[in-house]
Amino acid sequence: MYFAALLARTEDGWEASDTELDDVETLSDLIELARDASVDDDTVIVFIEQEDAWFGIVRVEGEDDPRIYVSDGAAAARSSYGEILTRELLGDDQSDDGTDLDALDLDGTEDGEPEAADDQDADTAAESVPSAPVGDREVLDDLGLTEKELLVLDTDALGTIADALGAAEVLEAVR
Repeated sequence: MYFAALLARTEDGWEASDTELDDVETLSDLIELARDASVDDDTVIVFIEQEDAWFGIVRVEGEDDPRIYVSDGAAAARSSYGEILTRELLGDDQSDDGTDLDALDLDGTEDGEPEAADDQDADTAAESVPSAPVGDREVLDDLGLTEKELLVLDTDALGTIADALGAAEVLEAVR
């Protein structure tokens, strides 16, 4: 089970909204969702968490490239939404047979488990991803959460992150 939320910074502080990922099949879809929530191209933080197995942060600011962090690359690579993030971070846009992975339909695995026919392929792909944090470890440095603090987070990471950003109350309202 996933929890996803958007935090958009405004001149009045942070605004939070929970978000459905049903229509998200690619990183581009996720970035578009974040940019739609942005006020005047301000910072938007997308939180994705899968039942304490892993969490991901995608930071979007205007038209800049997104900054991405995933707490456990291997765990995330075994789930549909985590795979989107880890593929971007590790530069794997094509499968072994040349199929464009961004064009694949990822829904139907919302519980984070690959479909039965894909178990072996998913396990093989996850083996090549480190079972460690991947991505931009300084993604939240300027917002109050240092790299060192980010790397030690495990349970209730999103609450701790929101607290550091000064957005705990607005995040709790959508949880």
